[in-house]
Amino acid sequence: MSEHGARHQARLAVDSRCSLGEGPQWHAATGRLYWCDILNGRLHWLAVASGATGGHAVGQLLSLAAPLAEGGLLLVGEHGLSRCDPATGILERYCDVEADNPLTRSNDARVDRHGSLWFSTMGKAAEAGAGSLYRLHRGELTRLRSGLTIPNAICFSPDGEWAWFTDTPSGVVMRWALDSDGWPQGEPSPWADFSAAPGNPDGAVVDVQGHLWLALWGAAKVVRLSPGGRLVATIQLPVAQPSCPAFAGPGLDRLYITTARQGLTDETLGQQPEAGGLFVARPGVRGLAEPPLRLS
Repeated sequence: MSEHGARHQARLAVDSRCSLGEGPQWHAATGRLYWCDILNGRLHWLAVASGATGGHAVGQLLSLAAPLAEGGLLLVGEHGLSRCDPATGILERYCDVEADNPLTRSNDARVDRHGSLWFSTMGKAAEAGAGSLYRLHRGELTRLRSGLTIPNAICFSPDGEWAWFTDTPSGVVMRWALDSDGWPQGEPSPWADFSAAPGNPDGAVVDVQGHLWLALWGAAKVVRLSPGGRLVATIQLPVAQPSCPAFAGPGLDRLYITTARQGLTDETLGQQPEAGGLFVARPGVRGLAEPPLRLS
C-alpha cells in the first residue's frame, strides 16, 4: 500500500516501559486514559488534564479496562472478565473465558456502538488458529469466530453498520456487515491489504469522519485509512512496535498510541529507549465518543 497524504509525528506522553502495551481506553467520566501492559499484568492510567499517572498490578495477563455504565471498570484478562473498582483495585470475577485452556489469553478489545464488548483471545505463544473473537451483549457471551491466530483491529463505523478486524499474520484488514443490533451478518470481506507492506496490522480505532486509524506493528507508524480503505495520513513514531491507538481528552482530539518492548534486542532498545511508552499525536480530527459497556 503506497504512502501519501498528511504526515504527523507522535511524542512520548508517558514513559511506561510496557513489555506489551495494549488497550488504550478513554474514560470521559473520570478524565483518565487507561491502558494495559499485557505481559506484566499491569493497569496504567493517565489523567489527561493534569498529567498525573498511576497504576497497579492485577495478578493476571490483561488487555483492556472498559468503563461500565453502572460505574467502575470491566477488565478483559487472561482467565475471563472481571469487575474492578479503580479506587481500590479490587477485582470481582464476572465470567470465565477459555479458563480451561491454559494456552490462551485475551488480546484486542473495544466497545461497539450498542455498548457491547467485542474482544479476542490468542495463544500465549501465538499458536496458529488458537484464537477466537467474542461479543458480550447485555450479559450474554457469544463466540463470533474461531481459528484465528492474532485477532486485532476491532473497531466500528460511526453508524454501527460495519465492524473491522484483522488476523495480524494475514496482513489483511477485514470488514463485516452488522445488523441493527450490532450482530455480524454473513462472512467478512477483505478491506485493506498490508500483506506486502512493511509492518503488520495491529490495533485500530475509528474517527468521527469514519476513517480508521491502524497501528502497523514493526513499521513505527499509525496510518489513517478512508472508508474505502485508502491510505490518507500517517503518524510516525520513534519506536518500531505501535500496538493500538485511541482518541482521548475532553475534545477527543488527541490520539494516544500504546507501544511494546517485547522481542526487541538490547541493541534495539538502546536505539529506541522510549519503546513500551504511551505516545500522543494531534492528527487534526476528532475521535468518536465510545459508549460505556452495558452488562444488562
